[in-house]
Amino acid sequence: MNSLVIVLIAVVVLGAGYLGYGRWLAKKWGVDPNAKTPAVANEDGKDYVPSSKLTVFAHQFSSIAGAGPVQGPIIAAMFGWVPVLLWLLVGGVFFGAVQDFGSLYASVKNEGKSIGLVIEKYIGKAGRRFFSLFCWLFTLLVIAAFTSMVSSTFNGFTAGADGAVTKNFNGAAAATVSMLFIVVAMVFGVVMKTCRNMREWLKAIVAIVLIVAMFAVGMKCPWYLNGDQWNYVIMAYLFLASVLPMWLLMQPRDYMTTFMLIGMLVGAFVGVLVGHPDMNLNAFNGFTVVSSTGAKSYLFPTLFVTIACGAVSGFHSLVSSGTSSKTVRNEKDMLFVGYGAMILETLLGVISLIVVGAVAVGGKAPEGLTPFQIFSQGIAGFLEKFGLPNSVANVFMTMCVSALALTSLDSVARIGRLSFQEFFLDEGVTDDNMTPFQKVVTNKYFATVITLVLAFLLAKVGYAEIWPLFGSANQLLSVLALVACAVFLKKTKRQGWMLWVPMFFMMAVTFTALGMTIYKLSGAFATTGLSLGNTLQLIFAVLLLILGVIVAVQGVKKLFEKNEEKEVA
Repeated sequence: MNSLVIVLIAVVVLGAGYLGYGRWLAKKWGVDPNAKTPAVANEDGKDYVPSSKLTVFAHQFSSIAGAGPVQGPIIAAMFGWVPVLLWLLVGGVFFGAVQDFGSLYASVKNEGKSIGLVIEKYIGKAGRRFFSLFCWLFTLLVIAAFTSMVSSTFNGFTAGADGAVTKNFNGAAAATVSMLFIVVAMVFGVVMKTCRNMREWLKAIVAIVLIVAMFAVGMKCPWYLNGDQWNYVIMAYLFLASVLPMWLLMQPRDYMTTFMLIGMLVGAFVGVLVGHPDMNLNAFNGFTVVSSTGAKSYLFPTLFVTIACGAVSGFHSLVSSGTSSKTVRNEKDMLFVGYGAMILETLLGVISLIVVGAVAVGGKAPEGLTPFQIFSQGIAGFLEKFGLPNSVANVFMTMCVSALALTSLDSVARIGRLSFQEFFLDEGVTDDNMTPFQKVVTNKYFATVITLVLAFLLAKVGYAEIWPLFGSANQLLSVLALVACAVFLKKTKRQGWMLWVPMFFMMAVTFTALGMTIYKLSGAFATTGLSLGNTLQLIFAVLLLILGVIVAVQGVKKLFEKNEEKEVA
């Protein structure tokens, strides 16, 4: 099929989903434009910062649009482009966007509390503790996987088959731009803080001009470091992103990054319209696919855990309730931020599918290339149609791919810190009545260091060893978020039946996937033993499954309890 038809189908479905289903959800749940949001009521200049709709959307989109919508569809293309496209569209409209919007709504209606604290209020303290521990372990996986991925992308040196080391200009130039982003973002954040009444169009122009300037400097002054050195630099950046006020670093960085990512999307979209390549992938390869090594992959549950971001991703609920809910200025902005950002990410997933379809050989994705190389080279080819030199197009795409991961990294580092702190806190505990132990473990600097040190050690295992477990853990997190939102809606006498199908379907997917992973690794352990990476996978899989089942069971029990009285939220 021609890719132009696929793009048009996607745009129509996603647009109808936002304008129809999204608005219907806002009406059913009772979004109130006159209600005072937590950002306004609890403004502190650090976490609670009332922000414009576009600023919050920029943070939400750039945080959730990580490596997943690129990685997932390209890997899942082994099943054929039809099942991938169907899951992206159905999942994006009825699963992912509903979860993201619901998590944001539940948090805003509960003083900007995270999903973990929403669980404590409506499900119980034990459920909240287990959920906080689950989230913290999950953030370790995300930080480790994405740090390993970014450091490999930034690596300024590559070794050939003969052992000769050459400089990697694309990675070094993209790294320079990314580091400049941090410094310039802080300056931009101060400017936006000082000039609060700056018009949106003027902020947008300033951001775009700064991006172009940083790109030009990066092309002229590439910064060459190896992968191990970049691991330390990235961890230092994550420490700053985790402890500094939102307005000073994360918000302005995400704001500028969003324009870069949208530029990539627009370039790819127009490139598809102009070039409209045919889909060289097979439409459907069956319910069971056998790899060149003889390994079998089953469409259920593999497709639904491989494609997380772009369809439904539990990580998004942490962003919605952990950071975005504390910056929403008006409840009417939540549809655009929660539902809209997910819809745009789904479009990115569709474009990733088209890219791999355009470069496919013999009905399959090219061999010997990583998903990111396939995506970068494919989009760079689209951009070259507009006259961009190959080197410029490739550096721009390398920068965009790394930005996708970096913007998720800084958000998840902050969320990991918050999850660690929440685990040791109880309702009613304040700075005045904390025990000495609680004062230490809930200190934001201590919590950040513990989180980043353990994630750094995990990163040493390598991205390839961590990613397989990330998909299952991420989707199990979506189950817990959907359960929490469903219970919140039920307890507050709002309609929540639209969450039930996504919730129970994802339960079946994740429990099956984690069970298969544990069975496979346990069998290997009993026969040949496991490598360090596989041992860690087994330990994390068992822990996450146990914690997930406990929270899910507690939540479902609450879901089927009879309401005694309406709880106000």
